[in-house]
Amino acid sequence: MSRVTTTITDHVAHVELSRGDKMNAVDPDMLTSLITAGEALRGNLDVRAVVLSGQGDAFCAGLDVASFAALASGDPMDIMMPRTHGPSNDYQHVSMIWQQLEMPVIAALHGVCFGAGLQIASGADIRIAAPDTRMSILEMKWGLVPDMGGMVLWPALMRADVLRRLTYTGEEFTGAEAQTYGLVTEITDTPLERARELARLIASKSPSAIRAGKALVTYALQNAPDAALLEESRAQATLIGKPDQMEAVMANIQKRAPKFG
Repeated sequence: MSRVTTTITDHVAHVELSRGDKMNAVDPDMLTSLITAGEALRGNLDVRAVVLSGQGDAFCAGLDVASFAALASGDPMDIMMPRTHGPSNDYQHVSMIWQQLEMPVIAALHGVCFGAGLQIASGADIRIAAPDTRMSILEMKWGLVPDMGGMVLWPALMRADVLRRLTYTGEEFTGAEAQTYGLVTEITDTPLERARELARLIASKSPSAIRAGKALVTYALQNAPDAALLEESRAQATLIGKPDQMEAVMANIQKRAPKFG
């Protein structure tokens, strides 16, 4: 059975982890399927937003325990150190790909979101969680450290002392607590419904402005203020007077929904 399914409706792609009987634990097939699903969306101008969710009772319970045996059977350096996607290996790219997509990605979290699952979700632009979602940077339980992009993604979301505590202890926390840490954007009892609602709203906006907005936020987080100010101006200049921007203006003046090409 497929580990991941993707459906595209009205410019919104819904990527679903589809190993619900195993709480969507990440095994090698899941890892490959998630990367393939993400890469398939790269450059897709028809898709304006992505919803990332898990089938069944959990978003993702983390790395499949059986996968530890596979790692231990060979030289860890040979497995972990080769770069397969620019600066990342496969284990990191499964999280980083969602950051790299041109369109916004919204993760809907419920049930359990542990370890690998938390790092994958952290690659999304926005995370919507049920208040009782069980979450953890779980790697310390197994005598390990996070190694799937978390240490690139989390410093932009959490204070350093909170990140240190959660990394050192591996303690479990709820979706509601995660919102106070900065890991979760919104709390609701129906995270998938809210994620879809938000994706539809984003998909109704100018596609070129949305893509430029995501790229600009990413640039601003990674560069000095002077460079970010210059990039703001450059990005704006590429949008002004173009078809999407003109349609947004006309739709507002005429009090109608915009129709983007």
